Amino acid sequence: MKKFSIFVFILSTFFILNTNEVNAKKLQAFLTYSSFYSPQQGSYLETYLSVYGKSVNFVKNQNGKYQATIEVTMIFKQNETIKDYKKYDLLSQEADDTLKINFNFVDQQRFALADGKYTYELSIADKNSINKPYHVSDEIVIDYPLTQVNVSGIELIESFKKTITPSIISKSGYDLIPYVSDFYPETVDKLTFYAEIYNSELILGKEDAFLVSYFIESYENLKTIPNLIKKKREQTKTVNVIFGEFDISRLPSGNYNLVIEARDKTNKIVSLNKIFFQRSKPSIQFEIKDIAALSIDETFAANYMDKAVLEDNIRSLYPISTEMERMFVNDKLKKADLILMQQYFFNFWLQRSASDPESAWKNYKKEVDVVNSKFGTKVKRGYDTDRGRVYLEYGQPNEIVDRAFDSSSGLDESWGSVPYQIWHYYKLKNQSNRKFVFANPNLALGDYELYHSDAIGEINDPNWTNRLSRSNDLNTDNDSRNPRGKAGNYFKNPR
Repeated sequence: MKKFSIFVFILSTFFILNTNEVNAKKLQAFLTYSSFYSPQQGSYLETYLSVYGKSVNFVKNQNGKYQATIEVTMIFKQNETIKDYKKYDLLSQEADDTLKINFNFVDQQRFALADGKYTYELSIADKNSINKPYHVSDEIVIDYPLTQVNVSGIELIESFKKTITPSIISKSGYDLIPYVSDFYPETVDKLTFYAEIYNSELILGKEDAFLVSYFIESYENLKTIPNLIKKKREQTKTVNVIFGEFDISRLPSGNYNLVIEARDKTNKIVSLNKIFFQRSKPSIQFEIKDIAALSIDETFAANYMDKAVLEDNIRSLYPISTEMERMFVNDKLKKADLILMQQYFFNFWLQRSASDPESAWKNYKKEVDVVNSKFGTKVKRGYDTDRGRVYLEYGQPNEIVDRAFDSSSGLDESWGSVPYQIWHYYKLKNQSNRKFVFANPNLALGDYELYHSDAIGEINDPNWTNRLSRSNDLNTDNDSRNPRGKAGNYFKNPR
């Protein structure tokens, strides 16, 4: 969650929960959440949980049908004080045959939470399994001050219909079935979403006009995707509803943000929100014809006449490249001639800095030299390592915990770690207070692998502290609330 001086940024968060037990079904569930504000009742948080039907056990019920039962516990704390709590059984729909389970079952909950920072804890278990519950936690900030215009959390929608009987899924006259994922496969061609804007009348004036834009941008370079932007003029209200849809059938594979922003009559942004999503569309690729006509005469790219050097420079761009650019380099670079490589290299920087692409490259090259020196190994360039990639994509971390060895801080004194580092970023793109855990399981190579991060789009493994263990006796409790060893404490409180 990230708060800016002119607006509030409240981000829906996405988890993939996947248990790790041996010789058992692996419970798979997906969780997102979004916050909203009611002028009558105050702020609240909605959670959207989807359980993959084939990952759980179905047993025969009193109706002679097969049904799964998931035990769910959700807790919201402030300074270890429980502010809200729900424990309930989530029942699947009934099935006639366990061999024909082809559905997910979805649950939505709502919690009234005053503005503030919360620790959210989720425990989930298959009640028809002997496996232990799976635990995950996250920090949530809810902040809807009356002194500024606010955009709510953004709820991704799978389907909707007009409300006949109001229920928990009803908003603004529609029943909204949440899309409980941040991944859009090739088979899905529509991205539908719902959000609200608050305090526009209070801040901008009664019955005044303001502009709302919503668009899709590249996550890596924040460039708006052509033809995926919509604008509408709104009249100020207590609550403005934003209910929109994009055709993403021509959106290539990659990482993106869905952005909603509100601007006043002077074109100043008064509020903004984003939500991250991933798209898979391998049938759409970066085409050579897109750059083949580009003239590189008298450009800095034309100075690179050594194909091997130019290839190394192009590969160093991987950490800041879009997915489509990465696919092009992986598929076409080896077969490309020098001219095409020069055209691609120049076009890459032209897209990022049309006014001065050469300076943009030179500034980036300085950072590449740093990571090659710091993180390079005998078999890898620095930019090819996990630490090098993170450094180039996000910049230098504000703090680094560097531990060659750790023993347990609890009762399990037999536990010991491989060398690891925890990188802490105060600000990370549109996020704040994000961390990365790197570990060196192969001591001789000196190559630290990324084990876990709480940043959007990165590897998220709540069991990461157990993976740090030097022994094979891994704790399968999957409880991120009580991680083993000192590493968990360093992650919570970097120093």
